[in-house]
Amino acid sequence: MAKFYGKVGYGETVESAPGVWEDTIVEYYYYGDVVTNSRKLQDSEYLNSDLTVGNSISIVADAYANEHFFAMRYIQWAGTLWVVSDIEVQSPRLLLRLGGVYNGPRPAPS
Repeated sequence: MAKFYGKVGYGETVESAPGVWEDTIVEYYYYGDVVTNSRKLQDSEYLNSDLTVGNSISIVADAYANEHFFAMRYIQWAGTLWVVSDIEVQSPRLLLRLGGVYNGPRPAPS
């Protein structure tokens, strides 16, 4: 089983202007294990096919992860940001199932 260390991005919805809501991203680092390692190439109606992975990564959850797992948006693995498509709580761990490439908001550079 391969080991994992990387970023997990959480989206917090905040009102940036009256009636305008945006996701503000916060990143935390976690340790864990790569439980399943697979990929799938899906045909699409676009020029290029969509690349998705069927990976499962089990992270050691801290208090923040346990309280905010519903807000997880992405995980950085193999040099790319992947959408967290499914989360299973297995205390003291969270099992994150990955989907396609994440193209959403990122945290502001500091």
